Amino acid sequence: MSMSRPSYAGVMSRSGADLALLLLAGFRTMADQGAAELSALGYNDVRPAHDFALHSILSGADSASELGRAMSITKQAAAKTIALLEERGYLAREPDPNDKRRMRLQVTERGRAMLQEGEAVFDRLRTRWEEQVGADVVAALEVTLRQFVGPNVIQIDAPGWDARDPEA
Repeated sequence: MSMSRPSYAGVMSRSGADLALLLLAGFRTMADQGAAELSALGYNDVRPAHDFALHSILSGADSASELGRAMSITKQAAAKTIALLEERGYLAREPDPNDKRRMRLQVTERGRAMLQEGEAVFDRLRTRWEEQVGADVVAALEVTLRQFVGPNVIQIDAPGWDARDPEA
């Protein structure tokens, strides 16, 4: 990948790489603002990946192997995420009612509260962006992005949401 020229404020770029970086920066800006707001609400120990993990668990990934597959990470990385979220009170391990030898992952009330707060935070961030540039501009951006990505909008609670087609 070649290095692109830096973009300067007020200068429109026609570079595909610059567009990709701008889209990534938009995501990153919103994610960082969301994390800061969640921190102010008392959830200073969560990151976007934790949100993805909790959504995956709510969607049925109830073991380290299943969470790893759902998030496209190794079983070891999933186990570390599970341990961290359990330590922080966002999830618990409970015996499987059908197999007492197996422990299932369950999102705790604290975890569910954090997810609800997170959704409210992102709704407020969207409203701020609408106030900053206009609701019509944000709506048009959303329509345009949906046209680019088609029907395959990322569903963070779907297995393999970050998976890439190895054939592509």
